[in-house]
Amino acid sequence: MGKLYGTHWILTLLLAVPLTGAVACLVGPERRARWTALATTLVALALSLPLFWTFSTGTAEFQNAASFPWIERWGISYAVGLDGISLLMLLLTTVLMPLVVAGSFSQIGRRERAFYASLLILMMGMLGVFVSLDLFLFYMFWEVMLIPMYMIIGIWGGKRRIYSAVKFFLFTAAGSLLMLVAIVALVHLHQQQFGEASFAYADLLRLSIPPRLQLWLFGAFGLAFAIKVPLFPLHTWLPDAHVEAPTAGSVILAGILLKMGVYGFLRFAIPLFPSAAMNRGVVAVILLLGLIGIVYAAWVAAVQPDAKKLIAYTSVAHLGFVMLGVFALTPQSLEGAILQMVNHGISTGALFLLIGMIYERRHTRLIADFGGIARVMPFFAMALTVVALSSIGLPGTNGFVGEFLILVGTFQRYPVVAVLATTGVIFAAAYMLPMVQRIILNPLTDDENRELSDLNGRERAVLAPLLGLILLIGVYPQPFLDRISPSVNSLIEYVEARALPMEAEQEPEIPAVAFELTQREGNHTLEEERGEIGR
Repeated sequence: MGKLYGTHWILTLLLAVPLTGAVACLVGPERRARWTALATTLVALALSLPLFWTFSTGTAEFQNAASFPWIERWGISYAVGLDGISLLMLLLTTVLMPLVVAGSFSQIGRRERAFYASLLILMMGMLGVFVSLDLFLFYMFWEVMLIPMYMIIGIWGGKRRIYSAVKFFLFTAAGSLLMLVAIVALVHLHQQQFGEASFAYADLLRLSIPPRLQLWLFGAFGLAFAIKVPLFPLHTWLPDAHVEAPTAGSVILAGILLKMGVYGFLRFAIPLFPSAAMNRGVVAVILLLGLIGIVYAAWVAAVQPDAKKLIAYTSVAHLGFVMLGVFALTPQSLEGAILQMVNHGISTGALFLLIGMIYERRHTRLIADFGGIARVMPFFAMALTVVALSSIGLPGTNGFVGEFLILVGTFQRYPVVAVLATTGVIFAAAYMLPMVQRIILNPLTDDENRELSDLNGRERAVLAPLLGLILLIGVYPQPFLDRISPSVNSLIEYVEARALPMEAEQEPEIPAVAFELTQREGNHTLEEERGEIGR
């Protein structure tokens, strides 16, 4: 939650940089597209890193915010801002994208201008989703991402790329259309209650929505976000998309796009519809689906012969953990869920990069085709081992911190669910460690494996930041948690203050805590608040 005011320029510049880079890729020479894209993502990274150090950790207000009217007649504004939740998602995006671009140098050999332009447009869309504080703006960026990802899978993917791209597009678009209907319904409610249309996030938080209507609207938003997570049984598009996508597409899917579903729940579905989000039936269904996803995905991953498909199913299991943390709605579980989103992006992104690097050398992803390559690829073996241990949550790595907080927080409210979810840690070891053993530790018998070369300087440079973050967050997560905590506490306070049982026919007047979360101070009217935002 938080308050929005100011006219800061940094987030707008961050959105403009990748768009400018995409245009430069398209109009420039083919041979320079990769370098243009790399320079663009490095500029975005350089602009975003100071946001972490300058972020005020003592407040839940939106920082570095900017807002001004866009389409006034329809109540649409350009409004962007960062709180502790969106800050980490933005930084995850800007850290991963240069690594994705650099990792693609030797993998993409055709239509390079279009490929790198698609990556940069996708980057702009992802950043826009995380900073948008107007629902029209959010929906626009949400939909913009579909086209470049569709192209990345459909043009540069594997043999079944068209099928996977269409499946990805249809799943995501279907959920998005229902969300659009719900957004229009919210704007209509604002028109009825306040006499004017508004898509502004702060304005829509002020709405009094009957609990039963909240269920329907929450369902529309929730379906779009659950598909993106993806929550079981809406996950079937993900393994196909991962397997057929080029390495860059797989890293972006696992590292960033899946997090947008969870972010959508945290930013929009839960605070806009608190009664529905706290409804016992809704929570029970989501917790059950999260548990099924953890166990089912682990069992399916354990029997996969394709290393890339195995890693794809791990995403379903890990995001199941995250959803448990979100809907347990305790400070520890929410902090763990947000941190685990970052951890999953780092670890699973690194796994896909490693599989892509070995695929370049052997042109196969079948686990049975490898064995003993630690003797000829020691750096690769070391990196794969560290990242795999992070993925299963070994203490001292980033994965442990997130999962531990989720389980501790969930246990406070749903102890049985937490105990059952703990089995997922065991299952993770059961599918990840055998894969590592079969790839790097078995006898070196195949002649093709004997001739493999270890990772080169560029590949090591791509992996080094991810390995560093795995160890840094695992040993010292406090700076990250400090930035998450105020937003988490504010969200919980807001939801608990506004949630009503389904039996309630009407909402009471907005509680004081909710009013304070959407106003700067005092008893400002809506028009006065907008005037302050504009100034």
